[in-house]
Amino acid sequence: MHDLPPITPLGGTEPQSVTVAGLTCTEQCDLALASVAARLGKEKNCAAALKHLLGLEAPGAGKALLSAPYSAVWAGPDQWMLGADIATHEDIAARVKDALKDSASVTEQTDAWCCFDLSGEGIAPVMELLCNIDMRRMTSGDATRTTIHHLGCFVVCGDPDSFLRILGPRASAGSLHHAVLTAMHSAP
Repeated sequence: MHDLPPITPLGGTEPQSVTVAGLTCTEQCDLALASVAARLGKEKNCAAALKHLLGLEAPGAGKALLSAPYSAVWAGPDQWMLGADIATHEDIAARVKDALKDSASVTEQTDAWCCFDLSGEGIAPVMELLCNIDMRRMTSGDATRTTIHHLGCFVVCGDPDSFLRILGPRASAGSLHHAVLTAMHSAP
């Protein structure tokens, strides 16, 4: 039997964190993810079950719910990406599926995505170099899907002045990380 150690999306044994001029990019490895898509004809049942699970209405277009134990990002009409702490919700897809029953299709997404948190000063100039979203207009709880370095990514605003989360494809974590760090070094 193999005894393979887990690795981060960037290939390390510990998450990486890099600070440039007061802005820090941290690889997050403690996030469990599941996608939710309401089934045709069961959208209302799904919305009600999600409200019960999340404690609030599921976020609408361009929004995210930043709470515990579950967070949620709108991904499309009647679709969301749910997240939770992996230490307590490693089985997130099973838990969400159990809560939503047959009202939604739920798929495990934890190892399909990488996550980089930007914290500190100077987020807007960095994001202006990376993609076409207007960070200066974003407020806490705003979320969007955009392209960063030719990669489809979710961008979730925790605080427009000091915290932003980027979710991108795990298979391209190194490329996405390189693009973020290059923008951090290049931003005014």
